[in-house]
Amino acid sequence: MSDTKKILIVDDEQDIVETLKFMLEAQGYECYCAYDGEAGLSMAKEIIPDLMILDVMMPKMNGYKISRLLKYDTKYKDIPILMVTARSQEEDKLIGQETGANEYITKPFDLDEVIEKVKEYLD
Repeated sequence: MSDTKKILIVDDEQDIVETLKFMLEAQGYECYCAYDGEAGLSMAKEIIPDLMILDVMMPKMNGYKISRLLKYDTKYKDIPILMVTARSQEEDKLIGQETGANEYITKPFDLDEVIEKVKEYLD
């Protein structure tokens, strides 16, 4: 059984996913990626990641909905979710909190900040 922590990155912007994956794998995490909400949700249920980095605005299903579906399911409710979004309005942050997101990071984000947050939850 490996102790490597699994991170699921769900974002429809491929460059963001690739960058995060590269940075997080350099830190020793195992990364899985999905590029739309539906794929992200099914992958989350399949691999049960130790943490999710989740974009809000995505095709097929938005991040709020994924977060809500996972947080209301006892099997997945303990997965920390870092919600990433270009929408920085206070209202969006509140929705993020209501759907169970543990952190709310606005784009463009500082990669180091994201890595720090990930470490906070996983170390």
